[in-house]
Amino acid sequence: MEKQMDVTQILKEAVGRKASDVFIVAGLPVSFKISGNIQRVDEEKLRPEHTEQLVKEIYTLAHNRDIASVTKGGDDDFSFSIPGVSRFRVSAYKQRGSLAAVIRVVTFELPDPKELCIPDVVLGLAGRSKGLVLVTGPAGSGKSTTLACIIDVINRTRSAHVITLEDPLEYLHLHKKSIVSQREVMTDTESYVKALRAALRQSPDVILLGEMRDYETINVAMTAAETGHLIFSTLHTIGVANTIDRIIDAFPPNQQHQIRVQLAMVLQAVVSQQLIPTVDGKVVPAFEVMLVNGAIRNMIRESKVHQIDSVIYSSAGEGMLSMDQSLLELYRRGIISERDALTYSANQDMMAKKLKAL
Repeated sequence: MEKQMDVTQILKEAVGRKASDVFIVAGLPVSFKISGNIQRVDEEKLRPEHTEQLVKEIYTLAHNRDIASVTKGGDDDFSFSIPGVSRFRVSAYKQRGSLAAVIRVVTFELPDPKELCIPDVVLGLAGRSKGLVLVTGPAGSGKSTTLACIIDVINRTRSAHVITLEDPLEYLHLHKKSIVSQREVMTDTESYVKALRAALRQSPDVILLGEMRDYETINVAMTAAETGHLIFSTLHTIGVANTIDRIIDAFPPNQQHQIRVQLAMVLQAVVSQQLIPTVDGKVVPAFEVMLVNGAIRNMIRESKVHQIDSVIYSSAGEGMLSMDQSLLELYRRGIISERDALTYSANQDMMAKKLKAL
């Protein structure tokens, strides 16, 4: 990158190279995150005056947004678009006295679920008419991408009003068979809870709630699912049992029995995912899928959540999938290594035996 390269050129290059994030930080060359790895654009380190100039250019592109938010407050989050290039979400901040920014690329182009190895049973959740569907996993495990693919299936196949409440917007959905209203927290609305309550008055069929962050959001989401809407959301939990416990534990002890009953009624499915390194240096998601049936509803109601794993393991014919089955299949197809199949498995002793048998 030459010195005169401006922010627009940097962002065009990021989009061209399919980067998810751009880092503008003093003491480091401009860097892109591509397939989960940070790559330096060149060897020339940015000095504080360079980062200040680039951050100022970003604020100019964002319809001359007031830079005082970051120069005085130290942090600022906002979005802007470059016509014909993409939309971008910016987190500008101060570090060691100099201005810095991390820019998320919001893509117009939705990923191909087959390339991402998203199972058909996960995409099939788009056909549910009501209830609560959760996609869980650690930060950066591809939950938003999985949900974007499910929403795209709805958009292409159903005549529905889909409302997405996100922080930030990561994919842009064009209106196809459905109407898709995308709302960004802090840009279009104050909070998830306020937007979710408003959404219930906007004739929704499907609501995507970016994250169930707290007791209040979970409560409103459960009520929305109870009143006949299809609600998709995420939690930063690993595994189905942990997800159910996390929701129940968000409520005061005197309400937990009632929430178990409510959750047993509205929960439709839990998809838990984690990203696994591939043999060719990329990443691929591995999935655990629980589809709620009568036995699982009883387990949730009767506080026997720890027994759910065995139901998932023995219900492959119903479309359920355990994490270890998913890892084994990725290994069998030559996508991940034996070592990683073992490292990321839930039951390492059992996985070791199965790998040996293969």
